[in-house]
Amino acid sequence: MSDLRIGNGYDIHRLVNDKPLILGNVNIPFHSGLLAHSDGDVLIHAIIDSLLGAANLGDIGTHFPDNDPQYKGMDSSVLLKKTVDLLHEKKFEIINIDTIIICEKPRLKEFIPSIKSRLAGIIGVNPEVISVKAKTKEQMDATGAGEAMEAYSISLIRRKKVEWGNNGQ
Repeated sequence: MSDLRIGNGYDIHRLVNDKPLILGNVNIPFHSGLLAHSDGDVLIHAIIDSLLGAANLGDIGTHFPDNDPQYKGMDSSVLLKKTVDLLHEKKFEIINIDTIIICEKPRLKEFIPSIKSRLAGIIGVNPEVISVKAKTKEQMDATGAGEAMEAYSISLIRRKKVEWGNNGQ
């Protein structure tokens, strides 16, 4: 029987002027970006939490605390790669990642293929393993008012079977 595990992740960051908007390690042309200790990539942050949660390894703040100066302004793809490396050390493989980015603007449809491709490259999986969807909040709450962006992620992982020598011992 395989050891399947599922984890969920969530992140939200406030939008601020004159900062680049980075989602899934793709720079999105927009007048605002996400305020955070790192580059503010809410999508990658949610994915990290879902992967760590599935493996029962804590959360993004445990591994990459926002009060640690080494992570100030860091490219979140580096954090995602470290997370994937940790999962591989613990003998987990990624089966599927399903995500939702929530924002009123900008419209993200045209960027989704690039985001999926970039994430697949960082994680080391086929892009078909990653789903990225974009939704709005119909102008309700802070995200709907265009003051923030949110992302949700669900990850399915499996513990790899350990081979014991050539004769199965």
